[in-house]
Amino acid sequence: MSVELRPLGDRCNIQCRYCYQEGTRHAAAAAPRYSLPGMLAALEELGEPFVLFGGEALLVRDEDLETLFAYGLEQHGINAIQTNGALIEAHHIDLFRRYRVRVGISLDGPGELNLARWAGSAGRTRRATARAEAALDRLCREGLAPSVIVTLHRGNAAGERLALLAGWIRHLHAIGVQRVRLHLLEVDTHNDSQGLRLNDAENLHALRSLRQLESELPGLRFDLFREMRDMLLARDAVSSCVWQACDSYATRGVRGVEGGGERSNCGRTHKGGVAYLAAPRRGYERQLALYATPQERGGCAGCRFFLMCKGNCPGTALEGDWRLRSEHCATWYGLFEDLETELAAAGEQPLSQSPRRAACEAELTALWQAGLDESLQSLTRRLGVAAA
Repeated sequence: MSVELRPLGDRCNIQCRYCYQEGTRHAAAAAPRYSLPGMLAALEELGEPFVLFGGEALLVRDEDLETLFAYGLEQHGINAIQTNGALIEAHHIDLFRRYRVRVGISLDGPGELNLARWAGSAGRTRRATARAEAALDRLCREGLAPSVIVTLHRGNAAGERLALLAGWIRHLHAIGVQRVRLHLLEVDTHNDSQGLRLNDAENLHALRSLRQLESELPGLRFDLFREMRDMLLARDAVSSCVWQACDSYATRGVRGVEGGGERSNCGRTHKGGVAYLAAPRRGYERQLALYATPQERGGCAGCRFFLMCKGNCPGTALEGDWRLRSEHCATWYGLFEDLETELAAAGEQPLSQSPRRAACEAELTALWQAGLDESLQSLTRRLGVAAA
């Protein structure tokens, strides 16, 4: 679980056409403000490393950024920030170096591939993209290579654009980027994402192509493929939140701290523009409902990959309804099938093919009914499931 510190909430310098935060921006009654004492008190109580997040974290005043980074370095020995990169200047890079800041940049490709990360006009968008590209290159030159988040959509991964995206990822590898996180675009009613979504076949084709590319670029890793393979082998100790049993009202992967120190959830679950305060304990109603609901009704009943996927992220649920499985189900199913076949061919037994899979499902759902949870790694070892 990570702590996301959001001093300015969802405030941003650009307006990505597919941004999942657009609903909460529209619903905001006033411009967000922050209190350093309030945030620091909340961070002190949590006692964990944090990532500066947004919206756009670099809209925070420079002196306040330094205060937060100084606190993070003193308390945890490290810092992190997620940014679209367009506002990074030389003095930010100096801060990143002095305060050991791990930088993540959200960018969907060079030039035209990044047009969905809209900055108000085509010209301003291209200039913002160029600034982000230049910042990324400079960070790499100065030994501060960032991780990169890429959202796949019709603007950067359909038709011939997929080859352009692959060429850019080759460039990232050449300049020293080692980690790329791939996201599938989630469709929300409050933004302009409808026409950008790839269909299931296109998403699967793009992921398969990028997975092949990964094998050609030693040292560069797409987190997604390793995580899915590990889930099939019940090695979920460090897997990301989308493969875990997430509760929309007490999100598993993210504990948010807002500008006044208020606790919040992962913004991907704020459907309808409502940013619910974090519930004090986690529930498993979604997973229990999905396990029992037929697939034709939006559930996961009978799916051999349920233990690994658990319906995926509630922020991507069908029709924006967290009680339903992910809108990307067909894509994840196809990729799990690919990995399952490869593991079996290599002599490893994926949990999806284990004769003890049903026993594992029964044990895990019983735990959820009691308000408890257990990792697949622990569960399979406890039940004596081979090759876990």
